[in-house]
Amino acid sequence: MNALLSALLSSAPRYPRRVVCLTEETTEVLYRIGAGDLVVGVSGFTVRPPEARKKPRVSSFLDANFERILELKPDLVLGFSDLQADIGRELCKRGVPVYLFNQRSLAEILQAVRLTGALVGRAEGAEALAVELEKNLERHSDAAQSLPKRPRIFFEEWHEPLISGIRWCSELVEVVGGVDVCQESRASQGAKGRIFDPEEVAKRDPEGVIASWCGRKAKREKIASRPGWSGVRAVVDDQLYEVRSSYILQPGPAALSDGVDQLARIVAAIAKGEKLPMARPGDLRTALE
Repeated sequence: MNALLSALLSSAPRYPRRVVCLTEETTEVLYRIGAGDLVVGVSGFTVRPPEARKKPRVSSFLDANFERILELKPDLVLGFSDLQADIGRELCKRGVPVYLFNQRSLAEILQAVRLTGALVGRAEGAEALAVELEKNLERHSDAAQSLPKRPRIFFEEWHEPLISGIRWCSELVEVVGGVDVCQESRASQGAKGRIFDPEEVAKRDPEGVIASWCGRKAKREKIASRPGWSGVRAVVDDQLYEVRSSYILQPGPAALSDGVDQLARIVAAIAKGEKLPMARPGDLRTALE
């Protein structure tokens, strides 16, 4: 290779070396494949892994500090969802390379894991992580075959308006042996297509309710006191649960590890007519060990 070509090709690294993650799941993937040192900026909502919270926080979900991002000199910004399209567009206009994922299903989450690793030259590590997560899903799917029944489950992502679970949450309920009573709504790309009248959900008579209100602790009284819900089987049997949003509402490793593990314990308890504990009277029950 001649000196001119060598100089031209060496003007940038073969793969990105300074990555800003606008949502948590790509941060977690990079850390889990041993590439956490590449992360130079994170979302303010980042929880996993804890050490990532020491990195500069440059965004919320719908807003970003563009000047702070530029100061970090990223050679790649990773985001998620059409809701971050405006952030991505602005960064592109400022000359920053951006990759926006838009995964909704379990298959797409695993694909996103593989793509994240490939983008930074860590394809093998990402493949190993994807296989690990897939095997965890397989383990739960196999275990669900021995449940005495497949209980009817309502997974709620928000309470006012009442929003059913996004696609990967609905699929996870199915994987661990439940039947999502609002399964038809998971085909909707956005939350507007998953809004239900509480009385409509009550008619479907879920045997268990699993709440995961984004960034907010779910309240038992909010659920049990809804119009028409006094006779809902989940309320009568006190099968009302919470999985905190940080475990389940990010489309990445957390949902396919800790999140699905909690869902499996909840659905199994409901199927067997058992109750998991609550931290204190009046709380929702949880599957936290």
